[in-house]
Amino acid sequence: MKSKIVMPFALTVGLLTLCSSVSAHHGTNASYDITKQITKTGTVTQFVWSNPHCQIYFDVKDDAGNIVHWAGEIASTPYQAKKLGWTRDIMKPGDQITITGSPSRAGTPAMVVRKIVLSDGRVLGDGSLAVERQGGESQNLTPGK
Repeated sequence: MKSKIVMPFALTVGLLTLCSSVSAHHGTNASYDITKQITKTGTVTQFVWSNPHCQIYFDVKDDAGNIVHWAGEIASTPYQAKKLGWTRDIMKPGDQITITGSPSRAGTPAMVVRKIVLSDGRVLGDGSLAVERQGGESQNLTPGK
């Protein structure tokens, strides 16, 4: 009789434990200070088009003229970006960009990206991936629009 109760109970507890760890997702608030915004201008070294979030790596000169390697986590997945017309080559190594975002809580040169201004003036927003020209007119990168 005990085994008829213990086995389903153990299985249920095991499945709930597995499901909770699988559905866990890192929190932006835990890694980045979303109460602060910083802006950096630099040169793209790599744009990573992969899950769970696209990443951008870029070099910035500090006040002493030294190169600092920065990383930016973009809120969107490639799937979300593609739906809005993005491609994996929207940014290429050597492109000049200006990025605004929330800095790493650990003090490392990393941020969660809120806005990227490309050298051609397009502004890539966070999450929504809406694009607007400097000066305020909005342009979505959705194909056909």
